[in-house]
Amino acid sequence: MQYKQLGNTDLQLSILGYGASPLGSVFQDIKESEGIRTVHTALDQGINYIDCSPYYGLTKAETVLGKALKGVNRDKYILSTKAGRYGAGFEDFDVSPQRIQSSLEESLVRLGVDELDMFLLHDIEFVDLEQVIHESLPYLDRLKKAGKIRYFGITGYPLKSFQQVVEQYDIDCVLSYCRYALHDDSLTQLMPLLKEKGVGLINASPTAMGLLTKRGAPDWHPAAQELIDCCRAAEAVCLRYGVDLTQVAMQYAVHHQAISSTLVGTANPINLLNNIEWIKEPINAELVLEIKTLFDTCAETVWASGRVENQDQ
Repeated sequence: MQYKQLGNTDLQLSILGYGASPLGSVFQDIKESEGIRTVHTALDQGINYIDCSPYYGLTKAETVLGKALKGVNRDKYILSTKAGRYGAGFEDFDVSPQRIQSSLEESLVRLGVDELDMFLLHDIEFVDLEQVIHESLPYLDRLKKAGKIRYFGITGYPLKSFQQVVEQYDIDCVLSYCRYALHDDSLTQLMPLLKEKGVGLINASPTAMGLLTKRGAPDWHPAAQELIDCCRAAEAVCLRYGVDLTQVAMQYAVHHQAISSTLVGTANPINLLNNIEWIKEPINAELVLEIKTLFDTCAETVWASGRVENQDQ
């Protein structure tokens, strides 16, 4: 496993991180014991970064992850979780200092740890960014200075929200999902600003929340049908080359120099081991070019997320 420094922090993250959302049965129902084995497999294979959120499975993912981490030496993993999002609706967001504080305390108990390496505001595009900049982030800064957390940052989907926040407040990291993958690599537009500010970058959902897999997108996926169809066409291209679409998606996402870690989510140890083996292999540049050309013909490779004023134009 290779490791990269996260921005200006002292954290060295494995280039492949473990995204714990599947532990909350977000994509499909899982066996808790198998999910716990997957976490242990990740750690045994050198993955040292684990990300979670109380939103995943409505606290189930954090609870299962806490069971998996019980008895594991704390210096063996770097842990992040989130605050601010607690359900699917706009009414389920709360980024007030009071809720951030209670959320932190609740997550620490579920995870069975005394400190978080990173504490992230979850999907900031769903709330007022002025509140994020002038109220939420200053409170996270106070938690950091008080030694309650080591670093803090933001997560979300629209690049516009990231830019607005990073230009106005000093944060440690950004966690972006679905914006550096085979279907859409527009995250590269944000990279110069993040480098200038010393902000670390974490990439999540290299399979675009299931779009770039054999199983395909779950029913709740927000992608337009045109993009779903393009992903199925990309799968057919990969079959012609005799490779798995997820393999190509992982290889493409993991090795960008500006990205410290790419999160992969699974509750199956075998799938995780496959991902680890895949990123060791060289990528087929000819195949990637054919797939990227296919997505260039797709008019809708992104989807709406959050408040209208926070979405990418």
